[in-house]
Amino acid sequence: MRDLIVFGEDFGGLPSSTQHLITRLAKQRKVLWVNSIGLRQPKWNRQDIKRAVLKLLGRGKGGYRIDCELPTNMTIVNIKTIPAPQSGIARKLARIMMCQQLLPVIQRLELHQPILWSSLPTTADLCGHLGESSVVYYCGDDFSSLAGVDHQTVQQHEIKLAAKADLILAASAKLLTKFPQSKAHYLPHGVDIALFSRPAKRAQDLPHQGHKIAGFYGSISNWLDYSLLDTVCRENPDWQFVFIGPIELSHNPLPSLANVHYLGPKPHSQLPRYSQHWDVSLLPFINNGQIASCSPLKLLEYLSAGSRVISTSFPALTPYQQCISVVDNAAQFSQALKQVEQHTINPTSVNISDHSWDYRSAQLTTLLESL
Repeated sequence: MRDLIVFGEDFGGLPSSTQHLITRLAKQRKVLWVNSIGLRQPKWNRQDIKRAVLKLLGRGKGGYRIDCELPTNMTIVNIKTIPAPQSGIARKLARIMMCQQLLPVIQRLELHQPILWSSLPTTADLCGHLGESSVVYYCGDDFSSLAGVDHQTVQQHEIKLAAKADLILAASAKLLTKFPQSKAHYLPHGVDIALFSRPAKRAQDLPHQGHKIAGFYGSISNWLDYSLLDTVCRENPDWQFVFIGPIELSHNPLPSLANVHYLGPKPHSQLPRYSQHWDVSLLPFINNGQIASCSPLKLLEYLSAGSRVISTSFPALTPYQQCISVVDNAAQFSQALKQVEQHTINPTSVNISDHSWDYRSAQLTTLLESL
């Protein structure tokens, strides 16, 4: 099997779809994982300046504890680079910088006919310069509407990367429509069924038993509807609302109420200790282009944990609508909570055996071997 050079997010956070897939593929081949090379240029604020300095020092931003053993043939590197370069000179300089750092590592690892895998459009300029045998673009987001991205610059990179790619993988049906069908394939997200369905001990920092708990885990970012959440949390004081994940904004946007609990980031392996024990899982997304194209990993994880789910509407819910409560406003949201409390909404058994990450990685292996 051919080895992989992977450009993704900084490894070690809550696992992305790329991390789930690649860690499974790494059991059978060598993998060089390159931590994020950025999707926008830094701004003059504390968070971005710190991030830029770390990148120039060749360090990742850090994140969650990695509490599972990495495959022995997987190597993770941080490189110095210019995030999302715009001008031709800056793009050429960034390419030279990255190649000078990566080529010796590739040579040292003796990678076999490596496939360049990119989850980031900004790797487009590297195609053809790392000795790769093929190029795969894994598109998990609509970067033209993704918050915190230099949209015009990234769109230019994505067009170039899609043209150079031998295989394009799209995580949602809507994303698939962006690319030539001759080389684009639909590869939806999966779930670690064993992790989320295996009974887990209740987390000690959940609100006391006896309270009804509604929970969400994931990035506290621009994609959540904070106005909706504020209204729902105020109108349902008997419910405790729990939020888990990194805050990716300059402030904590969650409602400042006695029944709202922010528990911070948690290791991925610990999430069933929460989702299996709260009364309902939430997907309170705002209606925008990013969400319209998304396929949230946590949906299948919630369902695998046997949790009830209340969600605002977005296209990726369609195959699972019989299993969840879809709401359009705060009144419907509050009504769905009442139905949970009255046991008129119960967890629905869902057959997700064909959605496991092991199954997805087997499908992916077949696609890669066909290149």
